[in-house]
Amino acid sequence: MASPSQSARFGAFEGVFTPTLLTILGVIMYLREGWVVGHVGLAGAWGMLGLASGITVCTALSLSSIATNVRLGAGGPFAVITRSLGLELGGSIGIPLYLSQALAVAMYIFGLREGWCWIFPDHPAWLVDGIAFAVVLGLGAASASLAFRVQFVVMAVIFVSLLAVFGTWAVEPVAPASIEWWRGEEALRDAGVSFWAVFAVFFPAATGILAGANMSGELRDPRRSIPVGTLSATALATVIYAALAFWLATTATGDELRSSYTVMIDHSLFAPLVLAGLLGATFSSALTSLVGAPRILRALAQHGVAPGAGWLVKDGDGEPRRGMLVTAGVVILALSVRDLNAIAPLITLFFLITYAMINIVVLLEQRLAVVSFRPRLRLPWVVPLLGALGCIFAMFVVNPTFSLVAVAVVLGVYGVLMRRKLRSNVDDVRSGLFLMVAEWAARRSSSLPRGQARAWKANLLVPLADPLEVRGLFELIVDLARPYGSITLLGLQHEGAGERLHDRVTELANDFTDAGVHTTATVLEAEHEGRAVVHAMQTLREAFLRPNILFVTPRMAMPHDELAAPIRHAAHERMAVVVTSLHPTAGLGRRRHINVWIRPQEGGWNLQEGLRMTNTHLMVLVAYLLQRSWEAEVVFVCAVPPSEHEEAQRYLEELVDVARIPEAEVRVLASPFPDCLAEAPDADLSIFGLPDEGELGFTDAMIAQVGSSCVFVRDSGEEDALA
Repeated sequence: MASPSQSARFGAFEGVFTPTLLTILGVIMYLREGWVVGHVGLAGAWGMLGLASGITVCTALSLSSIATNVRLGAGGPFAVITRSLGLELGGSIGIPLYLSQALAVAMYIFGLREGWCWIFPDHPAWLVDGIAFAVVLGLGAASASLAFRVQFVVMAVIFVSLLAVFGTWAVEPVAPASIEWWRGEEALRDAGVSFWAVFAVFFPAATGILAGANMSGELRDPRRSIPVGTLSATALATVIYAALAFWLATTATGDELRSSYTVMIDHSLFAPLVLAGLLGATFSSALTSLVGAPRILRALAQHGVAPGAGWLVKDGDGEPRRGMLVTAGVVILALSVRDLNAIAPLITLFFLITYAMINIVVLLEQRLAVVSFRPRLRLPWVVPLLGALGCIFAMFVVNPTFSLVAVAVVLGVYGVLMRRKLRSNVDDVRSGLFLMVAEWAARRSSSLPRGQARAWKANLLVPLADPLEVRGLFELIVDLARPYGSITLLGLQHEGAGERLHDRVTELANDFTDAGVHTTATVLEAEHEGRAVVHAMQTLREAFLRPNILFVTPRMAMPHDELAAPIRHAAHERMAVVVTSLHPTAGLGRRRHINVWIRPQEGGWNLQEGLRMTNTHLMVLVAYLLQRSWEAEVVFVCAVPPSEHEEAQRYLEELVDVARIPEAEVRVLASPFPDCLAEAPDADLSIFGLPDEGELGFTDAMIAQVGSSCVFVRDSGEEDALA
C-alpha cells in the first residue's frame, strides 16, 4: 500500500478541475446540443440547462460540504456514503458505480470511433476500437500523473476548438432577430418528441461532477481541492453550454439544427479543429473513467466489499494496477458487445442514484444535528433536498424502466452485502438516525396512556449471577422475546470480583442478539443480589423500552429468600413475573406439547371476572408465543369437582375462542388437583399461575408430579389476552 506521501500528490487543478471539466464537455456538447436547441428553442434549451445544472450544482455543493468536513478516503462517492450510511449501502452504490465507470470507457471509445470513422470511413471499426483502447489503457496504467498531463493537452485542444466555433462571430454579425426562442408542444409532437424526451437526451451532459472526487484518495488536500475544483468546473461548463446554445440559435436555422448533428463542425471557422476537439473530448472522458474506476474498485476491496478483495489491495506502488487489469477485462467484454446503446441509460442512472445519495447524506447529517458534522461550507437544508428530489425526478424522466432496474440492482447488492455481515472500522450516522426516530417515538409514547395492551410484547429482565444459569433456557428466552420483544441481562457480582462476569454477560448478550432479539446487558456489584434486582427494576421503571417481565429460575445461585424479594416487589413496578424451572432429565423435551393449567373459578365461571382475578392473561400470552415459535399443540387443562365439569368445559372453550389461540384443545379433569397433575396429557412444558407470596420451594415438587419443565407466571395487570 502506498503511503500517504506517495499517493496524495494531486492538487485542485490537475486532480479535480481538469477531469471534471473534460468529462462534462463531451460528446453531447459537440453533437447533441444543436439538436436540443432546434427542438425546444433557445429559451427551452437554457431552461433545460438550468434544470440540469441546478441538480448537479446542488450535488456538487453537497459533495463540497462533505469534503470540507472530513478528509475523504479513497473511493470518492463510495467513501462519502459509507461514512454516513454504512458499508452495506456504500457498497450497494459503489459496486454499480464502478461498473458504470468501466462501461463508460467502452461507451466513450465507441463515440471516438464514430468520429474517427467519419474522417476515415475505410478504417475497420474493430481496429479503431482496439487501438483507441490500447492507447487509453497504456496511459492509464502508466500512472495517473501521465494521464493528467495528457488531459492538459486535450483540454487545450477543446478550448481551441471552442475558439474556432465562437470565432465566427468575428466574421459574421450576430442576428438575434432570427432566434427561435420557443417551440410549442404541438411542434414537438409533430417532430415525434416531447420536452422531457429532449431533456433525457441532454441530461447525460450534466453527469461528470464526480470525476475528480473519484481521485479523493490521491489528492494533497481533498477538503480544498474537491469543492474548488468541482464547483469551478461545473460553473465554467455551464457558461460554455449556455454560450454555445446562443451561438447555435444564431448561426443555424431550426430545421438545420434538428436534422444535422454536425452543425458545430459545419459552421465553425476551421472544421478540423472542432473535429479534433470532439475526438479529444471522447478520448479524455474514456481516460478519466479508466483512471477513476480502478480506484473505486480498490476502495471497495479495502473494505472487503469487492470479490477478490485480498488480491486487489496488494498493489505496492500506489497505482491500482490489479484493479486496472480487472477494469480492462470489463471494458474488453463491453467492447465485444459492439453496441452499448441498450445499457447506456443504466450508466447515467447509476450516476444519478449516486448523486441522490450524496445529497441525502448531507440532508441527514444536517437534520440529525450530528456534532461531528461541522463543514466549512455550510448549506441551507433545502439545497441537498432539492438535489435529491431533482436526481430522483431526472431518473424517471430519463428512463422509467431502467430507473426501476437500477434501483433493483442497488437493492439486490445491498441485500447480498447485508447477508455477508461486513465489519467496518468507520463510524456512520445510522445509529443517530434510528436514535432520532426512537427519541421521537419515545416522546410520542410518553404522551399516550400507559399499558397499550394491543401493542404488548415480552421485554424480559433476566438477572443472573452466572451465565450458566440460563444456558439451558437460552432457546426458551429467545422464543418468548422474538421477534419484537427485548432482553435486558442484569449481571450480579460481589464487589471486587473483577471483569470476568462482565465479559461473559456481554458475550451472552451478543449470542441473544445474533439469535434475532434486541439485547442489552449491564453488571451490578452488590452484596445483596435481591436488593440489586429491586433497585434495577426501580431504575428501569420509566425507561422507554422498560422490561415488563422479570424472568428468573429457581436454580439461580441466588438464595430463594433473596430471589423472593424482587418477585414480590415486581407487582409494585407493574412488572409481570415468569419463573421457569427445567425438568432435570427431559429439559424442554421435543417442544411439541404445552399444557396451560387454569385454576377453578371460586366466584363462578364468568370469564371476565375470572380473567381479572387470576394470572390467565400472561399464561395465555406465553402459551401463544411459544406455540408460534415451536408450532406446538396447546391444551388448556382445569381440575374441578364433577359438579362443575360442564361449566368449566364451557369456560375453557370460551377462553380459547376469545383469546384466539389457534387449534387449542381443552381438557377438564374431574379429580382433585394433585391427582390431576399425573392424569393430564403428556407435555413438554406446563404453565401455571404463580402464588402471590412468591416462594419457590414448591417448584421441584411440581416438576416431579407433572413430569415436565414448568413455567409459573404472574400478571402485572397490563397484559390482556383478549386484546
